[in-house]
Amino acid sequence: MKKEEKRNSKKAGFTLVELLLVVTILGVLAGIAVMNLGGTGEEARIKATQSDIATIQQAVTTYEIRTGKYPSSIEDLTKDIDGQKGLLDTSALTDKWGTKFGFKNEGGGYFEIRSAGPDAQMNTADDLFNSKSKAATRQ
Repeated sequence: MKKEEKRNSKKAGFTLVELLLVVTILGVLAGIAVMNLGGTGEEARIKATQSDIATIQQAVTTYEIRTGKYPSSIEDLTKDIDGQKGLLDTSALTDKWGTKFGFKNEGGGYFEIRSAGPDAQMNTADDLFNSKSKAATRQ
């Protein structure tokens, strides 16, 4: 009976080669997962910033309805209007990369809300902006 116990105890564990093989496979799978999900965070920031721009655009329109004029700066949207709370919180004035939104009242009902985008530099190719700006209607 002691001989059987010795034989079973040798067969009960994994060999070093088996363990290394499993670790290698898990490493390859983890590497593939990281490569596939690598750009997802940046894409989510872009979509969230586009949503923020749409929200600011709605706030600008609401401001115009309440006051009869468009705001001269984006900060006007955070100020109380005739006893009513501001339309935006100050935290809504920055994009998902922490850069302050640009705002330009171009007159005639045209205004531009611009995010510097991932590179945090205004007026570059990766900027995000609203569709009501004159720049957007020209493109």
